[in-house]
Amino acid sequence: MSLMDLSASELSRLIASRALKPSELMEAYLTRLTAANPPINAIVSSREPEALLAEARSLDDLTPRGWLHGIPIAVKDLVEVRGIRTTFGSPLYRDHVPEQDDLIAERMRAAGAIFTGKTNTPEWGQGSHTFNLIFGTTRNPYDLSRSAGGSSGGAAAALAARLVPVADGSDMMGSLRNPAAFCNVYGFRPSWGLVPADATGDTFLSTLATDGPMARTIDDVARLLETLAGPNPRAPFGRSSTTFSDRLDTDLRGRRVGWLADWGGAYACEPGILDLCGQGLRVLEELGAKVDLIPPPFAAEELWEAWIRLRGFLNAGSKGALLADPKSRDLLKPEAQWEIELGQTVTASQVYAASVTRSRWYSEAAKLFEHYDFLVLPSAQVWPFPSDWRWPGSINGRAMDTYHRWMEIVVPVSLIGLPALALPCGFGASGLPMGMQLIGPDGGDADVLAAGNQYHLATNWPAIAPQDMRA
Repeated sequence: MSLMDLSASELSRLIASRALKPSELMEAYLTRLTAANPPINAIVSSREPEALLAEARSLDDLTPRGWLHGIPIAVKDLVEVRGIRTTFGSPLYRDHVPEQDDLIAERMRAAGAIFTGKTNTPEWGQGSHTFNLIFGTTRNPYDLSRSAGGSSGGAAAALAARLVPVADGSDMMGSLRNPAAFCNVYGFRPSWGLVPADATGDTFLSTLATDGPMARTIDDVARLLETLAGPNPRAPFGRSSTTFSDRLDTDLRGRRVGWLADWGGAYACEPGILDLCGQGLRVLEELGAKVDLIPPPFAAEELWEAWIRLRGFLNAGSKGALLADPKSRDLLKPEAQWEIELGQTVTASQVYAASVTRSRWYSEAAKLFEHYDFLVLPSAQVWPFPSDWRWPGSINGRAMDTYHRWMEIVVPVSLIGLPALALPCGFGASGLPMGMQLIGPDGGDADVLAAGNQYHLATNWPAIAPQDMRA
């Protein structure tokens, strides 16, 4: 077994006990990067090996300043990292090298991480398939002809390929849940506000997206969440920080789970996905939970209309100037142009109506959680698809009317900021991974992670590495 097969928590303990030097871990990282990254293309903008080894050696004899001391981390390419090229997947930022860290990079650096490069992402993080004109396509480590999902596809693929032990992701429309399912790892979208926004751009209306942790163990997810969480005094709506890694023990006996399946047929799912999620639900039942199939609690089409209008409204506001400028317009991918143009047609009354829909759904979801401890949905509606597609055009013969309609099953969570943990459910008949979302009430992050940890201890699906990655 290679050092890179170990979890971040295991590596942290070895380094803290002086049983492992950061430089030894960095050597293992660079060996794995050279061997595994080229066909997958998960990590981009890599730093020079000599610089990484020098930084690691400088930490060898120091007392760890945090749990990530000396651990190689590649940061998602939507996050600005001081001194490392950050492109947002856009040709407009091909040569952009930030002079300071975004907040979550600053927090990971303070915990001792060594930043090795970036994880690939689609342009502006839009679409759950990781490709862009700068770096090309990230491929699924379990089948190199397939997508790794997105927008945290680089992060998920890097975790599965043992290129990193833990990773940051971000999630607006399933951007860490979908790739977690595609790549057989964990991805956690925390309650909105737990991981704060940077104090740039709009921080009052932009409440649909959040950063979150990804890993191969729930312990790592919880510990990285502790690093990322906590209020930012310069941005509104922050939540108080807390601990999660010391609260992972729980008893699922008697806990109630509401299984929403395909939302009464509203969310078309490719054959086999619901069946595989059913196997995951049986694990929860074996752990003592009671699972009920429940009817759709809200009209899916109302949620979708609210979603695309709010999302378009925010894209038009943040990127409208790029579309208006002839120098940048043609460098925007068609999907980004569509988002902005849609948002420019949204009226103030439509924004208000979408917010009312969102408010009504929040209230109905709260009622559901009076009867259920957790809700469950599939993490994705399609299996990992061919990597040369831009996006799936249909599901089971049902045409997708937008470039992201095939990801609609993540919208109920995103629209109201609920905590959701993407749990691997194993592999389908084709050998491809899939997973399900374990969803909790607003602020119920610790309970979701604790339940997920019991599931992890019973299954440990991420231990099944891609065949050519096994040591």
